[in-house]
Amino acid sequence: MRLKSLRSTRNILGLNQHLPVNAVIPLHATIPTIPHHPRTLIADDEPDILAALRLLLKGEGYEPLTVSSPAAVLEAIQHSQFDVVLIDLNYARDTTSGREGMDLISRIHALDPSLPIVVMTAWGTVDLAVQAMRRGVCDFVQKPWDNRHLLQTLAKQVKHAQARRSFQNKMAIDRQRDTRLQREFVEARELQESLLTTSAPSLPAFELAMHWQPATTVGGDYVSAFKIDDNRVALCVADVVGKGLPAALLMSNFQAALKSLAGSNLSSSEVATRLNQQLYANTPLHKFVTAFYGVLDVSSRRLQFTNAGHNPPILLRANGEWRRLEAGGTVLGGFEAASFSEDIVDLRAGDRLLLFTDGLTEAVDESGEQFGEARLIQLLSQYRNCNAEQVKEIVFTAVANFCDDTFADDAALMVVAVS
Repeated sequence: MRLKSLRSTRNILGLNQHLPVNAVIPLHATIPTIPHHPRTLIADDEPDILAALRLLLKGEGYEPLTVSSPAAVLEAIQHSQFDVVLIDLNYARDTTSGREGMDLISRIHALDPSLPIVVMTAWGTVDLAVQAMRRGVCDFVQKPWDNRHLLQTLAKQVKHAQARRSFQNKMAIDRQRDTRLQREFVEARELQESLLTTSAPSLPAFELAMHWQPATTVGGDYVSAFKIDDNRVALCVADVVGKGLPAALLMSNFQAALKSLAGSNLSSSEVATRLNQQLYANTPLHKFVTAFYGVLDVSSRRLQFTNAGHNPPILLRANGEWRRLEAGGTVLGGFEAASFSEDIVDLRAGDRLLLFTDGLTEAVDESGEQFGEARLIQLLSQYRNCNAEQVKEIVFTAVANFCDDTFADDAALMVVAVS
């Protein structure tokens, strides 16, 4: 069988699927038209053939470079980029077997795996064609060649190559953008962590411990304890609906507004009312925040609080009794005319107060069961004699083990221990 039948042979053998230079990029034109001045490297050891090919291709708008040895081919590819390579399989050292050409094909693809290779030879058999295609050759042209067929073959391969390289360049740009975005997300997380008061203030008769765990790089949960004055400390845990960057941006706005209002000598219910007005005016309709805000009077051990649609904190007394801190109102930013109430609770020695977001209680195991509030209360009761830092670690470790460290939502936790 001669080379004029090799296309059908290649299809029968199904070799195209193994050739990365032929894959992926769809071309819709049935008769390819060449892109503008494609650079073409031509290799043959016969000067007359090189001259004829150079004249033909230059007249058709190509930019040909001719060389006469495998070494010159490799040197040219190392120094320049080409759209297609047209090579002979046989050179002076090997006039019939094609071994020298086969070796050249492998070395070309080692330098540029995406460069299409078209082989031109007078010594062609099916076995030789199969071997060449397995090494990555895109097509064959038999000597003596038909000008129209040769030009169509080169045009098709040039169009494939340029489409493929355009795709590869786009992928490279996408990878660079992804790397830049990932770096920006890491910086955003560091900034968000600095906005959260994860290092609690030192207070007489109180110990505080906090932990924050976003589901992605950044998150919409907020946990903070900060001094309002020498005797009062603000305690807050909050959760923006959703997660990721949009939630983080809204949470940043929330924490800035909270710190501004906390220093205005307002009650907890007044702070909630003002926060609701600001969030309602400045956030989309489908976004809102749940929050628990309390003001702890350190000298009297009295906590004034307002719960705005948030998971009620659990207050465990030294004798094992517990209650939820529920007084307050609806979510923040959801309703323009929302009103909020407040309550006061006296904290006593041995009490443990647990503030948390639903990322803890709604963490699920492999069967889909949630961790739940009951497990949280059980842990708090079991380890109520531990200090705040220990309780924080015990609770968070238990939840992480329960969900196999796969938090579907942001999670935040604050533990207050009274001595």
